Amino acid sequence: MKSILENRPGLAKEVNKVAEVAGYLWQKGWAERNGGNITVNITEFVDEEIRQLAPISEVKSIGTTLPHLKGCYFYCKGTNKRMRDLARWPMENGSVIRILDDCASYVIIADQPVAPTSELPSHLSVHNNLIAKGSPYKASVHTHPIELIAMTHCKAFLGKDVASNLLWSMIPETKAFCPLGLGIIPYELPSSVKLAEATIKELEEYDVVMWEKHGVFAIDCDAMQAFDQIDVLNKSALIYIAAKNMGFEPDGMSQEQMKEMSVAFNLPK
Repeated sequence: MKSILENRPGLAKEVNKVAEVAGYLWQKGWAERNGGNITVNITEFVDEEIRQLAPISEVKSIGTTLPHLKGCYFYCKGTNKRMRDLARWPMENGSVIRILDDCASYVIIADQPVAPTSELPSHLSVHNNLIAKGSPYKASVHTHPIELIAMTHCKAFLGKDVASNLLWSMIPETKAFCPLGLGIIPYELPSSVKLAEATIKELEEYDVVMWEKHGVFAIDCDAMQAFDQIDVLNKSALIYIAAKNMGFEPDGMSQEQMKEMSVAFNLPK
């Protein structure tokens, strides 16, 4: 059976970015067992042949109606699939889905009938919101970065922008490459409607949000750029923890130094 990626270099490149990111998540210890999810809006790479592909699954309900996703296509990590396997075999551990005209259901069209992540309603709700506001962002990445999760077990870091300012202050690159900072969402049941709604609301102000005691959800133009934002934030967390392990509270950049960064690099915050 021919893969949907064959003779479609643009589509293959995007899926291969997902596979590369999946490998990094596993190598960093952020993707235990089947932990984490990635979805990418690939509609721009869809041609007429793809539009005519017959479904290879029954019609599946999303669980909500998402009017801006009519006719959209997504590559999704499969449910119960491991990132380490997706890194090697992306079309055996993920699939391409088509959103149907009712905007409330979908079918799998390639390559294999791999059921998408159980958190698909949350991911698709975010993508629906991105399209609604004209965002260029096409990818969402959820993963479990160890040091950032550890920080959320301390109430002192859960106040608005407390973690952002601390992480920005550890190294200038974090302020430059994750200029909106880190949003914090108090603990909610994983995969719940409440968590999805809270995530959408927090993404109005941030590109990366932290689910307390759970993990990170990031959006960007592609999977690699979403990963990069998480990576720089977690690097700052590592620097902070390294300093604490050495027995001192790190000074961090001052507010004046961070303001200087914002002006010099035309940052939004």
